[in-house]
Amino acid sequence: MVAASTAGEPRPLGGQGTRRSRQVQSRVLILMVCAAGIGGTFQYGYNLTIINAPTASIQVFVNETWLERTGHPLGSRTVTLIWSFIVSLFPLGGLMGALLAGPMAIKLGRRKSLLLNNLFVVLAALLVGFSQMAKSFEMILLSRFLAGINAGVGMSIQPMYLGESAPKQLRGGVALTSASFTALGLVLGQVAGLREILGAEESWPLLLASNVVPGLIQLVLLPWAPESPRYLLMDQGNEESCLLALRKLRGHGDVSVEMKELLAEQAAIRGKTPAAPWALLWNPAVRWQLLSIVVLSSAMQLCGNDSMYSYASYIFEEAGIPVDKIQYYIIGTGSCELATALTCNLLVDRAGRRVLIIGGYSLMAVWAIVFTVALSLRDQLSWMPYLCMGCLFAYILSFGIGPAGVTGVIPTEIFDQVTRPAAYMISGSLLWTNLFLVGTAFPFIVDGLGHYCYLPFLAVCIGTAAYVGFSFLRRRGRAFWKSQKSSTNGTSIPGSMRAWLRLLKS
Repeated sequence: MVAASTAGEPRPLGGQGTRRSRQVQSRVLILMVCAAGIGGTFQYGYNLTIINAPTASIQVFVNETWLERTGHPLGSRTVTLIWSFIVSLFPLGGLMGALLAGPMAIKLGRRKSLLLNNLFVVLAALLVGFSQMAKSFEMILLSRFLAGINAGVGMSIQPMYLGESAPKQLRGGVALTSASFTALGLVLGQVAGLREILGAEESWPLLLASNVVPGLIQLVLLPWAPESPRYLLMDQGNEESCLLALRKLRGHGDVSVEMKELLAEQAAIRGKTPAAPWALLWNPAVRWQLLSIVVLSSAMQLCGNDSMYSYASYIFEEAGIPVDKIQYYIIGTGSCELATALTCNLLVDRAGRRVLIIGGYSLMAVWAIVFTVALSLRDQLSWMPYLCMGCLFAYILSFGIGPAGVTGVIPTEIFDQVTRPAAYMISGSLLWTNLFLVGTAFPFIVDGLGHYCYLPFLAVCIGTAAYVGFSFLRRRGRAFWKSQKSSTNGTSIPGSMRAWLRLLKS
């Protein structure tokens, strides 16, 4: 096709059509990433941090409510116990959400599951928003559990949805936006908790109910994005809808090559039904992939990164930061993770998954050693609290540069369409279970080990780096996870599975 130029001579439209196609693809892809992220992993980070600011206010509310009901105040230990339940119900709800994510992704699809998932956060916001008016701290407990379910479903389905929908050359970076939205949620939760915004004593119901806003944004934006093409073809068997979704995501460009790859994958898994989580345990074909998921998903929480946030106030206070200014410094911790998560998006397809994971955990091990030494010498040298503060930021930066983002991408890339939902159920369950265990055990670890409290986390970082280093290497040739070529997302699943097994057994 040609069009007349200003000089009256014909001019090809190929370049214009290509640019227009890329613009459409970029818009739809950005819409999909933002819509999935704001109601997905963003909720995990946001709900983790908004609970910190109103700690004292909610404890006072619990005591006053009980006093009104019975005429007797609660003891300080009982109030602390109820508060610990409020905090602990979030990861327990997350575990429930992770278990629901697999069946939801299979029966409803990736996009519909994310949309329906917002029902949990709307109910959670209504409960906590009216809890003070109803004089019921039990409503806060139920609200945190429902918010956890919402976060658990989103944490599992969002990377699955993005990894299955993104074009091959952008798949690593797009999937890693899950970590960026988690970090963004952490920062905005810290900002919302400032006294000048929603952190004032009387504003805690609004603060805890503000998690409904990201959910409503997702409900508005996500319907404009298409469903995962892989789900439409391989789970629904709808070739026409898959082709339409691909054209929408790729800007109506040539999708014949990608469609051919998807049809080949469909033929390879024809007749197979989605696997249950327990079926993976007895399937020798995915044994090494499953072991890797168990190790890496467990290390995400057992490495102690989230405990650094718990230590932040204490460390800043010891460094001489005024108490009324500490809340602003704490925002810097979340900002560190956000900055490195964005950096990881740029590096993942160049450096490779393996390098980022090993590098991240190795650096965390180094900073854990320095942190332990600095804590031990804190009372002897006046500048040691500042070194502790530096280690805190460095630890979080090292976590964000690799493990925080790459771990969530791995199940998408090493499991096929049949086993992927079950793999995410296992991965999510381990993440939330370990979050609960570390959150519960960390105060006892500090009491028992004192300055050496980070030695268990040091062992986890060293062990995980060693596992990735030794297991993901071939004796000959290059590493399996090297450059963007490893980001196949299963376009040739049987071959990639065999390569994975050869790689880990070699």
